[in-house]
Amino acid sequence: MSTTRIILRSLLACGLAAPLLGVAAAQPRPPAALQETMDIGDEPGRVSTEEVSISDGPYARQMVLFRSTEAPGTVVIHSGERFLYIVQGNGRALRYGIGVGREGFTWSGQVQVSRKAEWPDWRPPPDMLQRQPYLPRFMAGGPGNPMGARALYLGSTVFRVHGTNQPETIGQAISSGCFRLANGDIVDLYDRVPVGTKVIIRHKATL
Repeated sequence: MSTTRIILRSLLACGLAAPLLGVAAAQPRPPAALQETMDIGDEPGRVSTEEVSISDGPYARQMVLFRSTEAPGTVVIHSGERFLYIVQGNGRALRYGIGVGREGFTWSGQVQVSRKAEWPDWRPPPDMLQRQPYLPRFMAGGPGNPMGARALYLGSTVFRVHGTNQPETIGQAISSGCFRLANGDIVDLYDRVPVGTKVIIRHKATL
């Protein structure tokens, strides 16, 4: 077995060889720290089905009071609060608990959902492979993929709202700029949010 394959096997065993996404020039512009794209604690091969949801506690999916001037259907992400909202109108929103970017990997802006995918594949971009040649060239979508059951692509950026095979990380700052939900919650969100939906990302809450 080659040295490269031995290193890859070791990294996979430690859960260190599955970054969320590569970084490319995009709007809104991500932080410079995003040149390092490895995620902390992802576990390729760990199985989590699409039925897994956050069922209790503050990160459980629930209808809440939410003051906003945005039109119903707009998605608002408050990464500092660890919540994603779908505006319902009449001062209410459907709220989901999320995992967010770790320190140095947070960002804000306004985009649209440009694409949707079920059980998304993962293909490291060429610039990532140049920096980290031990990474797999392709990881098929499925219950063992860290991208989870569904993905919503955010404009022309490299970021997504997606599922995770680690639902215990919801509420934590662990990613490289993407927003993760438990698989059951991303499936629910996926069915409610069409392509073209306005998405507002805020790092801190605003009144």
